[in-house]
Amino acid sequence: MQDSQKYESEKMQDFFSQGRPDAFADSHIGDTATEPAAAANKAAVNKIAKYGELANTHIFFPVEIETAGTWNHLAIELVHEIGRRITAVTEEPRESMFLFQRLSIALQRENAVAFRGTFIQSYTF
Repeated sequence: MQDSQKYESEKMQDFFSQGRPDAFADSHIGDTATEPAAAANKAAVNKIAKYGELANTHIFFPVEIETAGTWNHLAIELVHEIGRRITAVTEEPRESMFLFQRLSIALQRENAVAFRGTFIQSYTF
């Protein structure tokens, strides 16, 4: 693996390990087994607590997407609102659906990069 690829892989692993709620982690598995998006909702509550003061001067929506692709309810509301506003300009009623599809594909690509980085590179001489 080239140095630049290794750096990108390490950067993505770091991003996913720190910033994304992992529905399969031991700390979340009890909740996520009984409630959909439990890890994402818990991470959203934590983010609101951390950045709550922003609500005084900004519109703040915590966007949390679990590693398996489950979204917290506020993230869904935000994407629907953005889709409605795009629809108002383009007059295409499927804009929200298109936006969800684009974001889901981006998530899958990033998951693939993180997953690929977990393999041990074997060299043959």
